Amino acid sequence: MSTFDDIRNERIKKLEALRASGVNPYPIHSSRTISCEDFTSKFGELQDSGKIETVAGRVMSLRGQGGIMFVDIFDGTGKAQVVFQESEMNADLFTLFSTTVDKGDFLEIEGAAFTTKRGAPSLKASSWRMLSKSLRPIPDEWYGLKDEELRLREREIAILLDADLRAIFIRKSAFWRAVRSFLESRDFIEVETPVLETSPGGADARPFLTHHNALDIDAYLRISAGELWQKRLLVAGFPKVFEIGRIFRNEGQSSEHVQDYTQCEWYEAYSDYEKGMVMVRDLYRFIASTVYGREKFTIRGHEVDLSIDWPKIHFGEEIKKQFGIDPFYCTEEEAILSAKKGGVELESGANKARAVDQMWKSIRKTIAGPAFLVGVPVFLEPLAKRSEKNPDEVERFQVILAGSEMGKGFSELNNPLDQRTRFEEQEILRAGGDLEAQRLDESYLNAMEYGMPPAFGFGVSERLFAFFEDKSAHETQLFPLLRPKE
Repeated sequence: MSTFDDIRNERIKKLEALRASGVNPYPIHSSRTISCEDFTSKFGELQDSGKIETVAGRVMSLRGQGGIMFVDIFDGTGKAQVVFQESEMNADLFTLFSTTVDKGDFLEIEGAAFTTKRGAPSLKASSWRMLSKSLRPIPDEWYGLKDEELRLREREIAILLDADLRAIFIRKSAFWRAVRSFLESRDFIEVETPVLETSPGGADARPFLTHHNALDIDAYLRISAGELWQKRLLVAGFPKVFEIGRIFRNEGQSSEHVQDYTQCEWYEAYSDYEKGMVMVRDLYRFIASTVYGREKFTIRGHEVDLSIDWPKIHFGEEIKKQFGIDPFYCTEEEAILSAKKGGVELESGANKARAVDQMWKSIRKTIAGPAFLVGVPVFLEPLAKRSEKNPDEVERFQVILAGSEMGKGFSELNNPLDQRTRFEEQEILRAGGDLEAQRLDESYLNAMEYGMPPAFGFGVSERLFAFFEDKSAHETQLFPLLRPKE
C-alpha cells in the first residue's frame, strides 16, 4: 500500500512532467467563461447553440480508462461532468492529461455541451489547462473525514467534501446579513470600536493580555463588542449605533463557549429595556424566517417556537421557588450554602454573586423558552439602570432559549455617580479574587459626566446561530482554535 509520502512524491514527479512539457502548473490567469452552476442551468441552450465555453474547478473524481475519461469538477457554485475523448482532442494533450492529472487538481477545460449515451449533461473537452497541481490526495467524497478532531483541524477539506457543512456557513453569512439588515432598516449606523484596550470593560469575563510594543504598554483584547465605546458615541450625539465584531474571552471551552467569536451589540438613545424586548423578539423572528423560513426549532432536546408570546420569568422568584432563599437579601454564606445544598457546583473562593448566578444557571437549563429573564439583582449587573419599582434590581433582561442565555439587554445606567459606586464595588470583588468582576474605567466615567441620554443596549453572539443549527459552538466556526499537533 502506498504511503502518504509515496503519493506526494509521485505527484511532484507529475508536476515536473508538466513543466518538462512546457506547462506552468500554477499559472496566473484563468480563462473561465462560465461557472459550473450556469453551465448546468443553461445546458439546453448551450447544447442547442453549440457555443464553446470554458469551465474551471477542482477535479473531484476521475473515471474511465483508455481513450475516454469522465471527470467531475467542482468550482464552489456546483459540479459539472467533463468527458475527455482521445479522438476528440489533440493526442499529446490527451496523453498529458491521462498521465499528470489527479483528483484534487484544478483544471480549466474548453469544450461544448453535449449529452452522453446515458443521458448525462456533460462538457466534451476539446482542450484543457492545469490551473493548480495538488500535492496531497483528498479523501474520497463518499467517505470524507470521519475523525471529528480531523474534521475541525483540516476544516478546508471537511467543508470541501461535506455539502451540509458548507451550507452551514452559507447560512451563517445570511444570519449576520439578516442582523445587519434589521438594524440598518431602523436607521442604526454601523461603527468600529477598538479591539485593543487598556482596560477591558462591558462584560464579566477574563480578558487576554498582550503587549503593545510601540507604546510599551500592556493591552487587552476586548471582551465585548465595544459596549463602553458605543455608549460614549451616544454621548457624542449618535442616537443609534451597532457593531458586529470579534470578541475574546480567556475562559473555559464547552459546547456553548469558545474563546474568540463574533458578537453584535447595539445601543439606542431614548429607549429602554421594555421597548428593547419588543425589538429583540422581532429581530429573532426576523432572523429565523429570513434564514430558515420557519420559527419552530428543535434545539438540544427542547421544542422552541419563536412565534408564541414570550413570557417574563423573574430571577428572584425562581430562585426562591427552587432554592428557598431570597437572592437579593441573603448573606454570602447563606447563598453559598443554599447553592451547595441544591447540588450546584461552585469554584473555590466563590462569592455571593457567583453562587447566586450559578443557582440561576441550574434553573435555566430546564427552560425551553423563548422567554425573558427579568428582575436581576443590582450586584449582578454593574452597567444597568436600577428599577424604579425596586432599586435593588436592575432593568435588565436575558433571552432564554433551549436552556441557555441567548442575548442580554438593559436600560443603560447613565448616572455617573451610581456607575462609579458600582465600579468600585466590582473592584472590591476583583481584589477578593473574582477575576470576572469588571474594572473601573475612568475614561468612561469621564465621558458619562458630560451627560449621556437614557438608552437601551443589547448584545447577542453567534451562539444564537449555533442554537438555531442545533450544533456545538465549535462546529459552527469555520476554523475553531485547537491545540497544535505535537
